Amino acid sequence: MPQQLVVTAIGTDRTGIVSKLARLVTDCNCNIIDSRMAIFGGEFTFIMLLSGDPAAISRIEHLLPGLGLELDLTTMTKRTSAHQRKAVAAHYVLEYHGPDKVGTLGSITGLLASRQVYIGSLQSESKTTPDGQTMMHTIMTLELPEGEPARAIEADVMALVTEMNLTGSFHAQT
Repeated sequence: MPQQLVVTAIGTDRTGIVSKLARLVTDCNCNIIDSRMAIFGGEFTFIMLLSGDPAAISRIEHLLPGLGLELDLTTMTKRTSAHQRKAVAAHYVLEYHGPDKVGTLGSITGLLASRQVYIGSLQSESKTTPDGQTMMHTIMTLELPEGEPARAIEADVMALVTEMNLTGSFHAQT
């Protein structure tokens, strides 16, 4: 029976890191089910969900630290099981942007958590404008629980977005 393993790697960005990590996965006879890569500052960050038989998963757990040392990466692994989806009433996208302030993401995600809204993905980025103002842009995919009216959640979220001097949208995912 296939097992799953989450692998993370963080280190100084340079060409070829993804190739070497992917080669290790292949050499261990594992499959990459899902992956994300981003550059934060000068740091490369990579997360993968792997699938393989027990021997393959054990092999990658054994070999990854050595490759991490070779590539000057901090690596971590964690065994996991397949994601069990909950009953979901609807899928939505929340997007907002505006001045970057401490606590914005925490406030919005706190409201979503209080309404039992599951965040399926999140991407947030801050940039400095030519006039020196720091602006942020965030996109989240959301899964609204059954029994929670989408309009009520939308109203609460958009009220908070407006209160925080942000501009945004909350719409059904297509």
